[in-house]
Amino acid sequence: MVTEFILLAFADLHHLQILLFVFVLLPFIICVVGNSVILVLVRYERRLHTPMYFFIATFALLEILFVSVIIPKLLVNLIEGNRKISFIGCFAQFYTFDSLGVAECYLLVVMAFDRDLAINKPLHCSRIMSNSLCVELSVAPWIIGLIITAIPTIATAELDFCGPNEINHYFCDFAPIQNLACSDPTVSNLVTSVAAAMGSTVPFMIIIGFYIHIIALISKIQSTRGKQKAFSTCSSHLTVAFLFYGSTTIVYVKPKGSQNDRFLALIYTVIVPFLNPFIYTLKNKDVKTALKNWKLLRCLGQIRTRTFT
Repeated sequence: MVTEFILLAFADLHHLQILLFVFVLLPFIICVVGNSVILVLVRYERRLHTPMYFFIATFALLEILFVSVIIPKLLVNLIEGNRKISFIGCFAQFYTFDSLGVAECYLLVVMAFDRDLAINKPLHCSRIMSNSLCVELSVAPWIIGLIITAIPTIATAELDFCGPNEINHYFCDFAPIQNLACSDPTVSNLVTSVAAAMGSTVPFMIIIGFYIHIIALISKIQSTRGKQKAFSTCSSHLTVAFLFYGSTTIVYVKPKGSQNDRFLALIYTVIVPFLNPFIYTLKNKDVKTALKNWKLLRCLGQIRTRTFT
């Protein structure tokens, strides 16, 4: 019986290992640092104590965990050539990774609901979105992700693995693991497809419904400035949702088993998480103002420290 798997990753590209290591490491560091800055700003900047930024902070935490599940192992694979991963470690990796992915999908739904409510009922939004409701709405995606991903994980774990153990990818995922099974994976594949639809297609359709309603609300606004202001409140969320769903669709809609899967997967595991902090900071006036204030306060603190010393 198989006790470990071999993640081939980019082993065939011997001359590009260092280049790929740098290509993955820098976005990983920027992603973790950028999202950590967002967490700190939302925590300590009073003007960011709103439901929208509370959900942005939750999304930033999800992003940090999302990339931390697979990128460190990939970096070790590239620099040391240690491609082994235990049987339990492999299942733990793709369960955690896919759970966080589903959680992000449903958190994007929550953020779309918040933007719809802010445009539809701007005067009552703060009263409706109480602190307790914000916490409940931010915790719900985590629970949904854990439940939806648990079903195909159990179905896959019940398969027999007695033959090849080499995975032509840089992380464990349902399709590569199921393809290595000695027993018939039909039921497992079916359960995985249903879970994928529940975890990605359903929230995507809900987000489309919210934005159809948002566009209808914005079209009723008389002034051009009012329309621009209303649309600017959801432009960052719309951009992140487009990048997330667009990149995952490219990978998972096409037939499995392609040699390009591992390269296309870099889009939503490295590039998109790297871009998200910039989308929320560069396109958001409140965050940019908070960053400036934070820098100013740090400078003042340093001046006071030097003065007293």
